[in-house]
Amino acid sequence: MTVVDPSAPTAPRSRNHGLHVEPLIGLEWADALEQPVAAAAARPAEARKSWVHRAHEAQVLALYLAAKAAEPDVPAPWWLRAVAAGALPSRREGFLVEDRVTKLLDARPGWVFVPWGVDGDTGYWEYMPSERRLSEPGMPTTLAHTDRHPGWIDVVAVHAGPPPAPIAVAGMADLRSNLARLESLTP
Repeated sequence: MTVVDPSAPTAPRSRNHGLHVEPLIGLEWADALEQPVAAAAARPAEARKSWVHRAHEAQVLALYLAAKAAEPDVPAPWWLRAVAAGALPSRREGFLVEDRVTKLLDARPGWVFVPWGVDGDTGYWEYMPSERRLSEPGMPTTLAHTDRHPGWIDVVAVHAGPPPAPIAVAGMADLRSNLARLESLTP
C-alpha cells in the first residue's frame, strides 16, 4: 500500500508543448459563424447560410451571450450584437434592414456586394466607380451595417491609406436622400 502525503509537491501531469488551447465555447461559436461557400452570393440574403442565420433565434442569442461572457470582443453579426443589446427587436428586423439596402443599391449602377464580412457579418457593399478617383491603390466607398447607432448603416469614403471615420447614416430615408452625395465623396 502506498501512502501519499497530500502536502507534498506534485509533478505536473502534462506539459504544454506549444499547444494553444481555446475554451470549448469559443470553438462552438466559431463553428456557428462559419459561412459555407458564400463567394457566389450577389446579395446578403444569398450569403445567410451559417448556423447563426438559420438556427432558432433564442439558441443563437444564448450561444452568443455565453461566448461573449468568455470573450467580450467575440465576433458576431451586427444584428446579433444589436439584438443582444436590446436595440433591435429581432434577427428578422436585421435581415429586413439588409434587404431594403439591397433593393436600393441593386437598382443603382456601380454598387457591388462583397460576400465576406468581418466579425461574422454577411458582407458589405462597395461603390466601384469611386476607385477611379484614387491616384494610388486604395479602398472604394464602402457601405456596411453596424450596431454602433440606430440607423444601422455606416459609409466609409473612398480612400488611400488609413480609412477615414465612418459616416453614420440615419436609416433608409437618409441613405435614399443622400446616396448621390455619398457616391461622390472624394479622397
